[in-house]
Amino acid sequence: MLTDEELLRFSRQILIPRFDVAGQQALKSARVVIVGSGGLGCPVALYLGSAGVGHLTLIDDDVIELPNLQRQIAFDTAQIGESKAQTLADRVRSINPAVSISVVNRRLDQEGFAREVSGASLALDCSDNFAARFGLNRACVAAGVPLISGAAIRGEGQVSVYDSRNPESPCYHCLYPEQGNEDLTCSEAGVIAPLVGMIGTVQAMEAIKLLSGVGRPLVGRLLLLDAWEMQWREMKLARDPDCPVCST
Repeated sequence: MLTDEELLRFSRQILIPRFDVAGQQALKSARVVIVGSGGLGCPVALYLGSAGVGHLTLIDDDVIELPNLQRQIAFDTAQIGESKAQTLADRVRSINPAVSISVVNRRLDQEGFAREVSGASLALDCSDNFAARFGLNRACVAAGVPLISGAAIRGEGQVSVYDSRNPESPCYHCLYPEQGNEDLTCSEAGVIAPLVGMIGTVQAMEAIKLLSGVGRPLVGRLLLLDAWEMQWREMKLARDPDCPVCST
């Protein structure tokens, strides 16, 4: 049940007819895993925490560096050298003290991803490397947990939702083969600051839609953004019948 304080805090969401008290209660009951506490993870965690998601697990083994501050809006100059995941958790709690947050300050192997995803309502891929993306995807498929994936580089971004509970939904591996993909990082290619906020907030919105059951999620659709042209495109995604991850 929602407390009187929660009814007031989240009143602007509860006022939405399709969302209402039931949607807010669904957020409060949810357990959400966020892999990556950088450019995408910051807006995702801040918006989901402030919106009333009951439990967040923040996973990141990195520390804050000066070049991060151009776009990772949860951090400030005095926090350089501190843990990204822990600092982000503290920032979310400062907005909404009622959020329960678990912090994982290490890089996970496949067993670790499986352990963290087990029992989660959904997971969000806010990472910056393919190893984490593929590992998280395998864990989500195995556990039947929806995965919201985002990526941003230079001035381009993309978002999709992979939901193995839906027999028509592809998984991340259906779109990207595990061999032949090399990591391209912001430190190598660059990224314009507001782009990660735009992609991260779309990921947060997709999470709220999935958790509340309100709206049409991006399942089977890949949303592509060219920020320099401010042009959004949508591609239909089909499940790969021979995918080694989700075909069985």
